[in-house]
Parts: sequence; C-alpha cells; structure tokens
Amino acid sequence: MQPGLEGKRILVTGGTTGIGRATVALLVQEGARVFTFSREQRHLEEAIGYAHGGRGSIDGVTADVATKEGVHRVFAAMDEKLGGIDMLVTCAALGAQPLHEMEEDDWRYVIETNLIGTLASARLAIKRMEAQGAGHLLFVGSISTEIKAEGESVYSATKAGIQAFAETLRKEIASKNIKVSVIQPGSVATPMQECDDEEKRKAVADHEMLYAEEIADAVHFALTRSDRADVVNLRIEPRLQKTS
Repeated sequence: MQPGLEGKRILVTGGTTGIGRATVALLVQEGARVFTFSREQRHLEEAIGYAHGGRGSIDGVTADVATKEGVHRVFAAMDEKLGGIDMLVTCAALGAQPLHEMEEDDWRYVIETNLIGTLASARLAIKRMEAQGAGHLLFVGSISTEIKAEGESVYSATKAGIQAFAETLRKEIASKNIKVSVIQPGSVATPMQECDDEEKRKAVADHEMLYAEEIADAVHFALTRSDRADVVNLRIEPRLQKTS
C-alpha cells in the first residue's frame, strides 16, 4: 500500500497553466489541500474553477515568483491558509528565444522566473519542512537539459540549473527526512508550445506530444511512494519525441 495525498498541504508554483494546472486538478481530486498562485487574477480564478470539485481544496493568491517579494507573499498566504507545507511542486516556467534574439530584460526575467524563483521557493519550503521533520520537494524540469535543441539556449540553461541544483540538494538535505525528485517531461501540448491548437492535437495523435495530464500522473506517482523510496529522476516523453 502506497501513501495517499489525502489532507497533504501542497504548494504548486506555476499552477494556473499547462502542466501546473493539470497537476493542481489531480492533486485536489486526490484529496490534497493545494495552494497556488498566478501573476493575473483571471488565470488564478480559472485554475481554481478547473480544479474545483475534488475531494481536496484549492486556494491561491496573485504573486510573481520572479520577485523576492512575490515568493514571500505566496508563503505567507499559504501559511495563513494551510498552516504549513508538506510538499512543494515547482512548475513555474517561461519559454524563451535564443539569447542573442532576446532583449536583456526579457532573458533575465526568464531566468528569474524559471531558476531563481525555483530556488527561492525551495529555500522557504525547506525551512518549514525541516522544522516539522519531513517534506518532499518535486521540481518539474525538462529533457531540454539533455537534448540541447537549437533555439532553447536560455530555457535549457534554466532547466539544467534546476537539474544540478536538485541532484546536489538531495544530498544536502537527505538527513532532514526531506525527499527531492525531478520530473523531466518531453514535448507537452501546453500554451508554452508555439504551434496552434490544431497542430498540438495532431502532434498528440501522432505520438509526438503528451497531454499535460500525463505529466501530472508522473508527479502523482513520485509523490506517493513509500517513505523509504525516492524518485530521484523520472523522464517521460512522447514515443516519437523529436530531439532536434
């Protein structure tokens, strides 16, 4: 028998679009008490409505994970609503163009969102988990760290940073009874993809893309292993994933 998520307090970053939104809905369905956030109130309300109806609960706040103030705002609101955190799932990420095709403020903002926001969230979660004696950090990475496709230099750099951070962090906090996992998705039919909805549907039908819900299933799997089992890295991609 594997442990379930009933009553677990879970913060999901990037929980209002794509993989994050699908993950929030599944965790609420499984009975978790979920907290998430968005830069825009409209997106937050839509995600909460999408997840409504499960055995668990869903709440959130507007904030920007790319800023120090935003991250602290999220954790303060989560503490007030949930009284703590058992699991952190980081999905917040922005796509990017090649470095030389982006304005400086734009590529810096991608790094602040994807990498710095992830580290900042992990730090605040660890402090709370250490105090309570247990926890689980799960980072949604990407196979871009390995395939290094043309056009993804900035994005790949952020995901490679998360991968190295997670694998090193796991060794640093293992004695604190805090798990660390990374899910590495391949191509997923989310708003981050530049193709239109019809092209996404065809790619899924042709086994070249996955549904966001399939990544959410992988997240659920990693979060529900026994106390002695760590899902360190889980790579999931379409059967015909293109690597260039």
